[in-house]
Amino acid sequence: MEINHLTKDFPSKKVCVHAVSDVSFEVNEGETIGIVGESGCGKTTMGRCVVRAIPATSGEVMYYPAEGEPVNFLTIDKAKMKELRKDIQMIFQNPYSSLDPRMTVVDIIKEPLMANFPKMSKEEMEEKVMDIAAKVGLNVSYLKRYPHAFSGGQRQRIGIARALVLKPRVIVCDEAVSALDVSIQAQVINLLKDLQREMNLTYIFISHDLSVVEHISDKVGVMYLGKMVEYAETESLFTRPRHPYTEALMSAVPVADPEIKLDRIPLAGEIPNPANPPSGCYFHTRCRYCKDKCKEAAPEYREIETGHYVACHYAEELMLRGFNYEETADNGN
Repeated sequence: MEINHLTKDFPSKKVCVHAVSDVSFEVNEGETIGIVGESGCGKTTMGRCVVRAIPATSGEVMYYPAEGEPVNFLTIDKAKMKELRKDIQMIFQNPYSSLDPRMTVVDIIKEPLMANFPKMSKEEMEEKVMDIAAKVGLNVSYLKRYPHAFSGGQRQRIGIARALVLKPRVIVCDEAVSALDVSIQAQVINLLKDLQREMNLTYIFISHDLSVVEHISDKVGVMYLGKMVEYAETESLFTRPRHPYTEALMSAVPVADPEIKLDRIPLAGEIPNPANPPSGCYFHTRCRYCKDKCKEAAPEYREIETGHYVACHYAEELMLRGFNYEETADNGN
């Protein structure tokens, strides 16, 4: 899958909110792409546009099916979308609101099969539901119960089962573990990784938790105010971030050692209003390395190393982590 120049605006009579602005990245088969950023940066909106849960304003999502020619998932007609819908699914953030409280678990998991395979027999549907429920660790004897009878971790497993029952190729995981306890998070993450190996799944994993993203992702994209500011392989991004915003995010990752004193990089101010973004680089109002050029011209999103993309005028000059930048940066904050 290739996401090219994806943009989503929410216009109204008075203002236009630029939720996602010109986002581009690619997802290879069997990979996990982590998407991180502060609340309100457009991660969830981007994910919903990818699966066409909401219409994008512009751009394209080029999907390469197992058979046939690649298609732009955002512009295909309803018949073609229904044919390919089973290939691209989503796991929603809140397991308490994404499951219908009036439906039993077996009906919730079976619903995608009924929508996409109306001619499938009831017995075959029941068999598929039982099989996927067992794979995600649900007790099949409880499937006639309603969602309120389950814990948060069990509900998230129900959501995962619903997404997997169609045997998709790509799954957008929107904060799939953020509402769960740490121990349950580990169970669900390990489950996702096991299912990925078993079913050759591809994940777009949206999360606030950088430690989770580092653990599960092959590549990571960092979003700020609707834009992708850095994108690289996980090891490269976590060991050598090349954007000041990424550097600040990495400094906030807790370390499980009380002897280690972390050098926090606090970000001044709040995220700007997406309805009225600042001129030039969107991050310049909070960047400790800000120069005049940052305020005047938007940086190009470019490849500075093989597979490492950054939107910063001074990505090559600012050797982040381990250097003193006071001599090279004009810090106006």
